[in-house]
Formats: sequence, structure tokens, C-alpha cells
Amino acid sequence: MDPLIYNTLILSDLHLGAETSHAREATQVLKGNRFQRLILLGDIFADLNFARLTKEHWKFLGYIRKLSNPKRNIEVIWVEGNHDHGLATIMSHLVGVRVYQHYGWMCGGLRHLAIHGHQFDGFQVNNVRLSKLGTSLYLKLQKLDFRSKPIARLIDRLNTRWLRMSSKVSAGALHFARQHGADRIFCGHTHEALHVQQDGIDYYNAGGWVDSRMTYLTVDEKEVRIHDFHEQKFDEREFDRHDFNEHAFGEPEHAERVDGRNSGQERGQADPSFVDFTGESGLSEDVEYQGVGR
Repeated sequence: MDPLIYNTLILSDLHLGAETSHAREATQVLKGNRFQRLILLGDIFADLNFARLTKEHWKFLGYIRKLSNPKRNIEVIWVEGNHDHGLATIMSHLVGVRVYQHYGWMCGGLRHLAIHGHQFDGFQVNNVRLSKLGTSLYLKLQKLDFRSKPIARLIDRLNTRWLRMSSKVSAGALHFARQHGADRIFCGHTHEALHVQQDGIDYYNAGGWVDSRMTYLTVDEKEVRIHDFHEQKFDEREFDRHDFNEHAFGEPEHAERVDGRNSGQERGQADPSFVDFTGESGLSEDVEYQGVGR
């Protein structure tokens, strides 16, 4: 029996560059599932300092580039998060994906909308500089923390609860969904996987990959599911052997590009500086990725 092919797989808040990032496990998820569309729902990077990226972090980016190859017939979408801000052009050329502020598509006759969720976090919106300072201090703390990073992970959980981010983001997202006529809306940002239903609209949070609980979402014609990494078993070899066939999937209904271009516009030629950076990084579609500049 062929494995299930999901319409969409959603993964958020990997925070590449952070000591607590579970990049290896996230790569296993991508290799161990089959899907027609992949949405990276923001904060895939911890910050803009690529020197923090480890070998496993580059391997994750390498696999994203591999999936974005047109021969795979997989649509790869990057939705910008607050930590990803300013990376739109780089990501378009580095890993071959399109970057959006929010993205919409149809599946099973329902309108789906994906947005990172920091837009509904009042503290983040009103204290951008303070948030950046906090991120910098948090990343430095991870360097000093114990091997399993218990202090950093505890602070992350307390921060989510103290700022009541989950309730704020879910309320803002549901309002945003009503404004845009969406039946389902998907966010990240809070690092807490969640499902809330209100007035016929479903809100899902994909969770994150910096804590002991690592979660992702899948969407198909029948349902949306929250998956816990520790409850899954993956056969990466079987996935890699399988030859991708062409499958029709829901057309994007509404999308807003971060770079302001038409969402249907084909990617142009890469800027030479980004091409050079890609080559130096070893970001080839057909090889395993190695660390760069280390």
C-alpha cells in the first residue's frame, strides 16, 4: 500500500542558529512524510547571523532546496516570521522557495490561510527593538546553558505563558480569518501546538522545534492533524527511494509576497552575489549539505 500523501505539511519555528533547534529531527519529518505542499510557517531562523548555523542546520536547508526542485512536483512556501524578517530575497535564491507574508489555498472545498502570528502579538509589534535585544541575550544564554538547555527551554515556556501569547495569537488569527473569509487559519510564533474552534472557523498552531515537544501539522481532504515527533516512526530510506509522481493539489487562493511581486510570477535569475554564497555553502540540490565557513 502506498503511504498517505498529504495535501500540505506545515512546520514552524525551527530557529536555525539557536542551540535548542532540533534541525535533525525536523529533517527526519520531511524525509519521512509525503506531501504535495510544504509550508515553512516562519521563524525558521533564530536571527540573521548565518555563522551560528551548524552542520545539521545546513542539512535542513539543503533538503528544502532538494524539495523545491520542480521535478519533485512539491510546492514549497516560506511564510515570513518576525525572526525571518529581511530574508525574503536571500531565501528565494539560496533554497529556491517563494516567501510570503501570508499565504492562502483551497483544500476540500475549504479556504485555508497561513500566517506566522507575530502580527497578533501586541508586545512583539510594539517593542521590536526590545524583542531583538531579548533574542540576542537569549541566544547568548543558550551558549552558557547546560547541554540539554533546560534553562533556555524553561524561559521559552514561561515567556509564552507570561505574555499570554497563545490566547492573543489565536484571538487575533480568528479575527483575521473572518476578515479574509477563511475556514481554517494556521499560525506559529507561540511554540505551543493548539487547536481552537470559534464560530465555524478552526485555528491551528503548528508549535515549534526548540523545546522537548516537537510538533507539525498535516492537512488533507478529511482533516487537519497535530503530530508529535516522538509519537512518529519514520522510514527515511523508503521515502527517498520513492519516485515522486505528479499530483494535482489545491490552487493558491490568496497570497501576499514579501517582496511585493505578483504571486504567480516565476523566479528570475539569481543575483550573482547570492549564487556565489550558494556555491560556497555547498547548497547543491543533489548532495548532502556540509557546514560552511567553519
